[in-house]
Amino acid sequence: MPSSRFLAHALVTDLRKPRGPARILEVGPGTGSVTAQILRHLLPGDRLDAVEINPHFIEVLRRRFEEEWKFWRHREQVSLIQAAIEQLPGEGLYDVIISGLPLNNFPVAQVREIFRVYNRLLKTGGTLAYYEYVFIRQLKTPFVNRRERRRLYRIGRVVGNYIQAYQVRRQRVFMNVPPAVVRHLRLHPGEGAVAVGPGRPWAVSGPRH
Repeated sequence: MPSSRFLAHALVTDLRKPRGPARILEVGPGTGSVTAQILRHLLPGDRLDAVEINPHFIEVLRRRFEEEWKFWRHREQVSLIQAAIEQLPGEGLYDVIISGLPLNNFPVAQVREIFRVYNRLLKTGGTLAYYEYVFIRQLKTPFVNRRERRRLYRIGRVVGNYIQAYQVRRQRVFMNVPPAVVRHLRLHPGEGAVAVGPGRPWAVSGPRH
């Protein structure tokens, strides 16, 4: 089911704070339920890149930016990128990363790589916000085979190591189906986000090099 407005509200916590212009990356926006909340909190100097691998969702988002006022009025600040997050180039680009990827559905090696990419793309002092459903790995375990239990356990270890080392905030969101936990990680501790340079006009594109 699409993320509830309560979950989306928690994911954009860092955008609601007093801040300067920021470069923001949304990973896996889907049909735009969290994107709409991000747009509510964009400042005039902000830039948003939305990276989505599914071409159907890219088309849905493109139509929303053409037809819905709350999307259309920010179109010059947004780039839609059809690609896997692992294909996105660059280092230290983003002040805030907001992820909607279902990590528990991926192979362990891919989860490790996704976190490596987040680490590469975040600026010093930048934050990563992502969510996972409450007790989802524990609830799945009794109903899957041994191989799947091992995969879920190993994902829990990978994610847990990042949580232990870098988590700065946790928010429980019970008004969502299913209930979720939003985690905020600072992978490169620092004084905070810095101002960004000139952005690009809104467009649908592939990964940039």
